[in-house]
Amino acid sequence: MDGIDKLLTARLPQRQQLTVLHRPPQPFGLRWFFFIFLLALGSFFLSTPGKAVAQDAPLPPAQTVRFPSSDGKTTLTGYLYTPFGAGPHPAVVLLHGRAGLYSSRVNASCTQIGPAIPSPCDADTLTARHRAWAAYWIARGYVVLLVDSFGPRGVARGFGRYTHGEPERAAVNELTVRPLDAEGALQWLAARSEVDVRRIMLQGWSNGASTALNVMQRQATRPAGEGPSFAAALVFYPGCGRQALLSSHPEIDKPMQVLLGSADEEVSPVTCQRVLRQAIRIREAPAPVVTLYAGATHDFDDPGRARQAVEANRIARADALARLGPWLDQLAP
Repeated sequence: MDGIDKLLTARLPQRQQLTVLHRPPQPFGLRWFFFIFLLALGSFFLSTPGKAVAQDAPLPPAQTVRFPSSDGKTTLTGYLYTPFGAGPHPAVVLLHGRAGLYSSRVNASCTQIGPAIPSPCDADTLTARHRAWAAYWIARGYVVLLVDSFGPRGVARGFGRYTHGEPERAAVNELTVRPLDAEGALQWLAARSEVDVRRIMLQGWSNGASTALNVMQRQATRPAGEGPSFAAALVFYPGCGRQALLSSHPEIDKPMQVLLGSADEEVSPVTCQRVLRQAIRIREAPAPVVTLYAGATHDFDDPGRARQAVEANRIARADALARLGPWLDQLAP
């Protein structure tokens, strides 16, 4: 089977066993003791079929960080999770969708996020999906940086469905604004001693996934070796129409996985398949691996009860967990 248009129609085994890589223990303070215990307990469950999945592992404390967007004017807020050990570690930048980073339980009252600005939206109120994927990558030894593009611009609450035409969204659009945030995150991570600059990955969902495709397009058009670059991208159910992408023939220069649901109620998987067939491969990049999950919806990897009540979503989520970590792990720097 080639990289493009992999159609997953068969039922996957209900019990998925994931390989979790652990770093050797390092000296640590008292605040980490409880996390170590939980991580060990989570690892036991990961090796026991039917008990848990890797992204249900515990999270270490998040560090709230500030760094500049490449737009030259915005100070972004991010949430940084660092695995044990001196590193250098691989890293992954996570880009939220149009609903933002924060739980719907609190985000209605969230506007501006920034230094010394009180807000109920913070590292403790990240959505279950963002926390789950952060835990998944931490368990594999990755530095994780979740980037808030909306809060620093006064719209931390995010946006509902069918809001693409709202004026506020223009200020945080996925074409000309959010790619610069991802590039700012890349520059900031690349300067950190605990990060392997050769292995910084990008992951995005929905609006953040469209952003990721645009980031990879921008990266491919720059001369090779001009600053740090993302080593790969994981793209979950992006919008691929003209409002969302810089090009209907995107250029890519690094490996990419694109995951789509055939029953997506928000974006067109057919459009994305067509666009990705037309991708232009730069510098001998492999063709993007496109997986269409039969019957899966938008947000199929959301671990919440509503999405996981759909059997096709459970199958799609289990497949993504089973193969994306090992796929990134084996990519040569």
